[in-house]
Amino acid sequence: MEVKVVSGDITKLPLGAIIVNLFEGVKMPSGATGAVDRALGGIITQLIAEGEIKGKLNEITLIHSLGKIEPSRVVVAGLGKEKGLDLRRVRGVTAEACRYLRKAGVERVGTIAHGAGTGGIDSEKSAQAVAEGAILGLYTFRKHQTKEPEQGEIKEVLIVEQDESKLPQMEQGCARGKVLAEATNLARDMANEPANYMTPTDMAEVARKIAQDYGLECQVIEREEMERLGMGALLGVAQGSRQPSKLIILSYKGDDQSKGILGFVGKGVTFDSGGISIKPSEGMGEMKGDMAGGATVIAAMRALGQLRPKINVTGVIPATENLPSGTALKPGDVLKAMSGKTIEIVSTDAEGRLILADALSYARKLGLSPVIDVATLTGACRVALGNFCSGAFGNDEELIARVIKAGEEAGECMWQMPMYEEYKELNKSDVADIKNVGERWGGAISAAQFLAEFAEETPWVHLDIAGTSESRKDKAFLVKGATGVGVRTLVSLALALAQE
Repeated sequence: MEVKVVSGDITKLPLGAIIVNLFEGVKMPSGATGAVDRALGGIITQLIAEGEIKGKLNEITLIHSLGKIEPSRVVVAGLGKEKGLDLRRVRGVTAEACRYLRKAGVERVGTIAHGAGTGGIDSEKSAQAVAEGAILGLYTFRKHQTKEPEQGEIKEVLIVEQDESKLPQMEQGCARGKVLAEATNLARDMANEPANYMTPTDMAEVARKIAQDYGLECQVIEREEMERLGMGALLGVAQGSRQPSKLIILSYKGDDQSKGILGFVGKGVTFDSGGISIKPSEGMGEMKGDMAGGATVIAAMRALGQLRPKINVTGVIPATENLPSGTALKPGDVLKAMSGKTIEIVSTDAEGRLILADALSYARKLGLSPVIDVATLTGACRVALGNFCSGAFGNDEELIARVIKAGEEAGECMWQMPMYEEYKELNKSDVADIKNVGERWGGAISAAQFLAEFAEETPWVHLDIAGTSESRKDKAFLVKGATGVGVRTLVSLALALAQE
């Protein structure tokens, strides 16, 4: 699908439909919506007066133009109350309207830059949000379906602006939005793939292809090198599977004058059965998405390769399966991590923190700082924060605040969780330096404290996306299935650091 900015009068473009908007409580539309209303003989005003159009958030009203203007249809999308309008809402409204028009069989859509008028949103940021909303909202994953879809696809979305002086900035915003949304959809594709189509080897191949296409460096560390490096935690998880584990390193170099390298680490468990501590069969198929953190990092690195900011970034993705077998890791075993710390295995289903332990140690070996890790780590975080908000943990308050701010800009909600020393004590072991499971209560925090042992003094933030990596239904710019959460946050953070 093509998304681009064009100049002109939206009422005079030969399109299947156009999207305008209305704030809740407005009785007389203004701006572009007012212009469309006048061209239609005041029908929008009339429908407002009759109570059919209220402007409530994500309300969709379809009007047939009947030849009064060039576009065949007009959608009036509700923006909700004017107070509190933000880019997240713009993305969501655009996504909802585009999905509605796809069901109606529309192929070419025009839209105004929502919120860029009376909403007070910068035109460039609005264009970026509209592009993101359209691409994210229209995402589908049909790779393994042989039946033809019941509905067609929107082929083109035009962001229409009459003021030509705004076009250069809006085009930049639109282009950036396309890169970010398409990268997010790559992460969705990877996490939606069945585990037999997205093995550790497949993840490595995706990374190699991205490196080749977007000017990145890619290194894939195999088992023999992991053994030499002493990565006993990662290899311990991998030993139950016939699929070879991989440690994937993707590097982007955008600043030759700087020796500093921002680090991203992503959990890449391509299928998590729980190992010997096997999960219930109900819902186990969802564990194909336990590599969502790794997919997030790979996709974010692709976006950086396209946007080319002045910063150096390296992504580290430990990829493996976690399966039961005659060679699998067992409860009671003790592993030795790359850092030299020994780990008592209480549950083999707490494997994500094990592979991240070695990945964080390797990130420190590379000199990456600061480091952000992204992982579908704990069901406890999902219990605490639900499916709307990711948990943010770390050892550097300023860095945590920056990551949360980057999330806000990307429309991805995060909440800082406590890291008191008392939670660290829950991981004390009688037979090793540390154990891989604390108590049931506060499990997301004790898991983060486990990771902190391997981040050590490096400024570090851990994002637990167990609740936010998947959506149960289509809503706003999310669609049912993998969400690609974290991609736009990581890129937003890198862009902000690059500007400094």
